Amino acid sequence: MVKTNKLNVFNDPIYGFIGTPNELIFRLISHPYFQRLRRVSQMGMSYMVYPGAHHTRFHHALGSMHLMTKAIQVLKVKEVEITPEEENGLLCTILLHDIGHGPFSHALEGFVVKDLSHEKLSLQFMMELNKEFDGQLDVAISIFKGDYPKPFLNQLVSSQLDMDRLDYLKRDSFYSGVTEGNINSERLISMLNVVDGNLVVEEKGIYAVEKFLMARRFMYWQVYLHKTGLVAEQLLVRIMQRARLLLAQGTMLPASKPLLFFLKQNEPISFDKEILETFAQLDDVDILGALKGWRSHEDFVLSKLCSMILDRRLLHIKIKKQPVEPQKMNEKLSGVIQKYDLSAEEAANFVFQGEISNKAYNQKQQAIYILKKNGRITDVLKESDQLSLKALSKTVTKYYSCYPKEAV
Repeated sequence: MVKTNKLNVFNDPIYGFIGTPNELIFRLISHPYFQRLRRVSQMGMSYMVYPGAHHTRFHHALGSMHLMTKAIQVLKVKEVEITPEEENGLLCTILLHDIGHGPFSHALEGFVVKDLSHEKLSLQFMMELNKEFDGQLDVAISIFKGDYPKPFLNQLVSSQLDMDRLDYLKRDSFYSGVTEGNINSERLISMLNVVDGNLVVEEKGIYAVEKFLMARRFMYWQVYLHKTGLVAEQLLVRIMQRARLLLAQGTMLPASKPLLFFLKQNEPISFDKEILETFAQLDDVDILGALKGWRSHEDFVLSKLCSMILDRRLLHIKIKKQPVEPQKMNEKLSGVIQKYDLSAEEAANFVFQGEISNKAYNQKQQAIYILKKNGRITDVLKESDQLSLKALSKTVTKYYSCYPKEAV
């Protein structure tokens, strides 16, 4: 019997050709669970602001795997021991790290599937795939959970300077057209090393780390937390909440079977294979199809919210350093109640406030360590001559308020 070499090459606009290192990776990419990621947006509703931001989790997963192959090569040249099983585990983990994302990624995190993060769902998928692939993902799952005995393997997948972040910053910068977010991922990877089992960056790479952290801060405030994308995501959440309420009251809503299944669940559910299969049928298409069907629904709140997103006639949003005074928000709420003849609870879908925060560098979570030429290990904050870098380790909180433009 002649064994076929089932390998494939993807042409990526960021890195060029990305190969599939082995047949297991090829089979994982070919699996319906993974192919679903072609229909899941990487950046949620950001395309409302940046028209090019239509790339998917599929793009990102392949890009992260490509960077992981580069990191493995670099560390091996520096005589860091990575066994073939560990190498395969790293590639499988980073490929599957986001497989649990639901429609529109972070925009609907915890809402379509109540109170369940994409990380927990990713683990569920990986465990199911591990059964299908006869335990070949054992090492990958251990690395994903962060309990593999070599810490640097876990850190390559999830840390302040992991392959996930190195890809999404560069990729999201490219597709959004926001060049300030672009980073030199190859330079950063070439400076990686391992000391006492932990990932470090050689001293020559400190400026690349500074640029990476600055780019991360910029991308969060300018792109990921952009006020227009933020209000669009808040409207999407309120659409799902309204749909769930109407269904609980016995109202009929047109939607796909998988979406209806999860919207009818009012309590957190335990995942088994059947429910996982149902979730695996969910993607952006289900949500967009529902919005198009619900915009003509007799429920005013649901209809209005759907039209706002589909026609991009969003609420007015202001972001400030201090919360808006309750009196001002109450005035806006009263205006909506009177204009549309709504209850206070219904009007709260159109007048609301909240807070957003960001910390570009979380020193307590896991520091980025610099390997000095004399062999000493220090934190990047101590070595950086950038005063602004120290500011990046502080949490910045801002407050947003949303209300209809005509109610101003």
